[in-house]
Amino acid sequence: MTEQNNLVLLAYSSVATRYFESGQLVKLLTAARTFNEAHGVTGVLLFVDGTFFQILEGDRDALHALYSRIELDSRHTKVIKLIEMPIETRTFGDWSMGYEEVSREELAQIPGLNDFFGRGTAFSDLEAGKAKALLQAFRDGKWRR
Repeated sequence: MTEQNNLVLLAYSSVATRYFESGQLVKLLTAARTFNEAHGVTGVLLFVDGTFFQILEGDRDALHALYSRIELDSRHTKVIKLIEMPIETRTFGDWSMGYEEVSREELAQIPGLNDFFGRGTAFSDLEAGKAKALLQAFRDGKWRR
């Protein structure tokens, strides 16, 4: 089966088990980018107020293996798969792992999320519909440069 027929998008949220300083996030991203390039995975990571939201794209089997590793990673807990769906093309094909520092105020400006982040809710409380609204904001290019 070709990647085209087996290409999926997987999005999850989790809660950090410790405080991440900027340098620690850079180290995490560097390791993720190296791994992702070797395994044909692309995507983006958001980190706000101690919670992660990550979108991954790639071969279904590769993403399932990666997600299993993520679930066991001691740097976070409450790992929740929000979206898994087949896709025809990658949205983040140029990003081995993009990273954005996004404020709660910026997130509250996304249509469909203003009530969610306006009341102080974290990525770990996202449900599939809100996760898709966040994904759409990235597809539409709000933070893509």
